[in-house]
Amino acid sequence: MSEAETLGLMLDKARRYIDTAELLRRNGDFDSAASRLYYAIFYCAEALLWQRGLKFSPHSAVIAAFGQHFAKTGLLPPELHRWFQDAFDRRNEGDYQFEPVVTEQTVVELHRRAAEFAARTESFLRTQPGGV
Repeated sequence: MSEAETLGLMLDKARRYIDTAELLRRNGDFDSAASRLYYAIFYCAEALLWQRGLKFSPHSAVIAAFGQHFAKTGLLPPELHRWFQDAFDRRNEGDYQFEPVVTEQTVVELHRRAAEFAARTESFLRTQPGGV
């Protein structure tokens, strides 16, 4: 499989998760929606790092590497790194707390951010050798 095909699959999964999150939000499952939106951002970040030959295992390492290689360098806007960190926190709340913490308003904002993160990722990768 070519690099472009692999990147395409990663981004397709991110887009599917953004779509799935909307269905979950409509059904009132805000915790699961937040989780899917976090993973959409996570897969985008992994694609960006993977395109540069960088692979990390723990989520915290992916978040840190994204910040180091893309936000701090100015290749992508620094707010994307903050959004990634915030989505991770919301995912943890939704996945590990039993009382409802994630609200519909939070999911709507996460959805906007995840969609923008994905769009910026795709746009950036289009400019790179071997990109999508």
